[in-house]
Amino acid sequence: MSDDAHDHDDLPEPAAVRLAKEIRRLRLDAELSDADVATDVGYSRQYVSMAQRVGKNLPSKELVNALDNALRAGGRLIALRETARAEQLELRRRLTEPPTGGQTLPVAEPALVEHVRQSQAEWLRVRNAPGVRGRELTELAAWLYPQEQRGPGGHVLIGTGWLLDEPVELDDVHLLWSDVQGPPTTSMRMEHVLPLTDRGYRYTTYSRAVRDLVRPRLLENRLSYRLLDIKPAKGLEMTFGTTSFFEVFDVKQSIAHEFKAAWLAADRSVPGWDALPLRTAIGDPFDPQRLLMSPGVNTLTIRRDRDGDHRFVLHERDGGKVADGGGLCHVMPAGEFQPSSVDPTDVYNDFSLWRNIMREFSEEFLGNPEHDGNSPHPIDYASEEPFKSFEQARARDGFRLWHYGLAIEPLELGAVQLTVAVIDDDVFDTLFADLVRTNDEGKIVGGNGRTDMPFTGEAIERLNPRLSASALTLLRLAWRDRSRLL
Repeated sequence: MSDDAHDHDDLPEPAAVRLAKEIRRLRLDAELSDADVATDVGYSRQYVSMAQRVGKNLPSKELVNALDNALRAGGRLIALRETARAEQLELRRRLTEPPTGGQTLPVAEPALVEHVRQSQAEWLRVRNAPGVRGRELTELAAWLYPQEQRGPGGHVLIGTGWLLDEPVELDDVHLLWSDVQGPPTTSMRMEHVLPLTDRGYRYTTYSRAVRDLVRPRLLENRLSYRLLDIKPAKGLEMTFGTTSFFEVFDVKQSIAHEFKAAWLAADRSVPGWDALPLRTAIGDPFDPQRLLMSPGVNTLTIRRDRDGDHRFVLHERDGGKVADGGGLCHVMPAGEFQPSSVDPTDVYNDFSLWRNIMREFSEEFLGNPEHDGNSPHPIDYASEEPFKSFEQARARDGFRLWHYGLAIEPLELGAVQLTVAVIDDDVFDTLFADLVRTNDEGKIVGGNGRTDMPFTGEAIERLNPRLSASALTLLRLAWRDRSRLL
């Protein structure tokens, strides 16, 4: 694992990390080589060496028992391995534990097929919200909230201390860790936004219905970092725990579906709160103890030109590939704030906004396969490409990052972090010489053979109708603060 500093303060080391370090410490204290220990325990030197490296495959019980005896650890190594295994199982349970419940309809068999067909067709009709242009519903949903909770232009929602008056450097954003995870999920009843399965049961989760009825190419449950608290403190301070992508997706999509259904029933007018029981039950959308949040990271990438012809990269999400946000243009890269895998070593290693942003650049700009933690070891951001080059460019001040705080997309009440990457033209052209025009989520928007757009006020306003609410807000903020950012 790289020893580079994280942008978090207090996430405890996983037991797997402590196990590897403790074996190495005991061996060195005893002034033994790997070969000496291998002779004592009856295993090869390679096995002993691997036990001292941080990995996701724990050394076997038998090897740890032998090492504990040979290094006179008094059972400490055995206890650490048991703790590490328990940590792995607990995080994996978050992604695999099936939801409880489900309702059966008292419908006679001959009528069941048609009843299911109608339920699923109506659910799809509402989800697709016919006649909606761009972000129309998002901005209508914003009008449910008082003016002081609407961001610049009224496109997003902002809470007290959420959106900063001016951007701060990424290093001034501090991440804290809490083992007190808060309520596991919302306890709100969601049956009214779920269709029937082919067997006549009510779907138990929105994500399962999307998987079966929409079938997007990309829909995978992953461990995510859950926002638990936010406050400005010498920049910005956020506290996180863990949740899963599906847990957050289910809440956001159910809230959006409810609004769409109420909007259609109100003849495409802003519905009243009495038609929105999920949204009403949440109340304050800026309280992470009431609303499950995992704020993704949206990064506006600006190519800083030495002659002043600055440009930015824009991405159009493909509705056939992604589960939400299809058809609108968005800043790039943008992704969930989550570790590369469910393993505790990755949860620790990847708890960093910079590392999350680097992985998104790798995947969306360079077309690399998703960094999903398939390697037996955590990502070494200091030596593995393209991360090594990103790190070097940032160290030379050719790759600068800024953070504006957080906002909420009003339709689904999804929290997002708004960030800006400013990359010098020569650095950009070197790092992204192999920039891809399409990726797994959509395509890059550009004209006249280019893969970027001019960073001008006129271009931003011309693109206005095509932009997502958070993208428009971020672009306008960056244009306002261009003298500082550039």
